[in-house]
Amino acid sequence: MFTTAVITVSDRCFRGERTDGSGPQVASILKNAGFDVTSTDTVPDERELISAAIVHAADDLDTALIVTTGGTGLAPRDVTPEATLAVCERLVPGIPEVMRMRGLAHTERAMLSRGVAGIRKRSLIINLPGSPKAASENLEAVADALEHALLMLRKEPSDCASLAP
Repeated sequence: MFTTAVITVSDRCFRGERTDGSGPQVASILKNAGFDVTSTDTVPDERELISAAIVHAADDLDTALIVTTGGTGLAPRDVTPEATLAVCERLVPGIPEVMRMRGLAHTERAMLSRGVAGIRKRSLIINLPGSPKAASENLEAVADALEHALLMLRKEPSDCASLAP
């Protein structure tokens, strides 16, 4: 069972002006898929605070999967992708490509999502849209590949010795 952090990025949710619908829904989907949701957080649409929340989950908590929801659109304060890119060491472009591709089956607005996926240390980070419906659809589009991705990412170097020629 892999540990997971869900980070909701929303000014209004952070200020208590709106109830977070996507974070709890994403956490529920992950729990039902066998992930151990060990951390949930809500941060405002501030690049430094988003990056700090991701770094905390990756570096301090050694969380295997970090999922953000919100801040992936075109509005001026939608900076989640930039905050994520600032702390990633490597990108995993196939994940958001599949999410956008599958999203197009539901709405042509899926092409407007700027979400990214990447790796920091041994943590996989995935940006989801803020809409509960879109977040669920995007997560479900890639859910089957997550276990394999995390198994590969979290392998110990000694596990790879048997793969050497």
